[in-house]
Formats: sequence, C-alpha cells, structure tokens
Amino acid sequence: MDVSRAPSERHREALPTILVVMGVSGAGKSTIGRQLAERLGRPFQEGDELHPPANIAKMNARIPLSDSDRWPWLERIAEQIDRWRQQRCSAVITCSALARRYREFLSTKRPEVRFLYLKGEPALIAARLKNRKGHFMPPDLLDSQFAALEPPSPEEPVIEVESALPIETIVERLLRKLPSNQAPEKAK
Repeated sequence: MDVSRAPSERHREALPTILVVMGVSGAGKSTIGRQLAERLGRPFQEGDELHPPANIAKMNARIPLSDSDRWPWLERIAEQIDRWRQQRCSAVITCSALARRYREFLSTKRPEVRFLYLKGEPALIAARLKNRKGHFMPPDLLDSQFAALEPPSPEEPVIEVESALPIETIVERLLRKLPSNQAPEKAK
C-alpha cells in the first residue's frame, strides 16, 4: 500500500500499532513488511525511501553509514510514525534499527511501536545480497551492518523470527505473535 494515501476509516484504531520490521540489510524487511501490511490491511512505508540522498550516495560508494548519517534518516522514520499516530492509524514500516539507542529513539513516548526482528545468519544474508538487484546497499557493507547490530533484548517491545524461514511461514508466525487486537480483519 502506498503510504501517501490518507488512511481509510478501517485503518483508524483506538489503539493503533506501528510495526517496525527490523534487521540487517538483506534480512527480508521489505518483502515481509509488504506482506504483513497487505495481510493486515494497513499502510506500508519502505524505510529506505526515507534515507537522505547523501546516505544513498555514501552507500553506493561502498562507505558504511555512521551514527551522524543515520540520525536524519531515523528522524524521518519517526516523523512518519508520528503522522500515523496522529491519524490513529496502524501501519507497517521498515527500518534496520540496528542499535538499541535507535530503537529507543523510535519507541520512547511512542507506546504504539512494536519491532519485528528478522534475525539471520551472516552467510544466509550475504548470499541474498549477492543475488539482490537494483538496491543501493552493496553486499560488501554487510559486515558493517552486523558490526552495528545490537540484537534486541527481552525487555524491548520485539517479536523475533528467523529470516531463513520461507516468507509465508515468517508472516504467519509474526501474525500469530501479534496481540489479538492486531489480527487481520476477517472477511464478512
């Protein structure tokens, strides 16, 4: 779904939930995020589209992003989350959210935010990145992603699933782990 559309009345909820699909580049965030948004009938935002042009240029040049590069991007992610919150709209967005401080930034004073962590082994992710076409994140920056990754702790609002599983299995497991008020609407 295109996030630029205003949410319909059925997307507006008394207690909305913003699902942030997180993990290293190549974990499957975009694929899983789109599938979840479709199954849940929610707006979807590809977080990579919110990167400032300077970040994209840097990654295209095979230069890992620094903290100072990531903060403007995280602010854009937070702004989108806040727009949905103001609209009382449940939605799905992708964001690597590699460091705990990034997740805290996105979730502090935003109780609607839940992270869905796609956990993957470096060898599997590297193989995926080698086969991915048309993305600005080159495979040789994967090591920098794993170096920056601080896996979520049990205290964080996170649902974890292995990214090695088939897409449909991942989506089904995530849907089962969501609170019952976040389940897809049943056909009437």
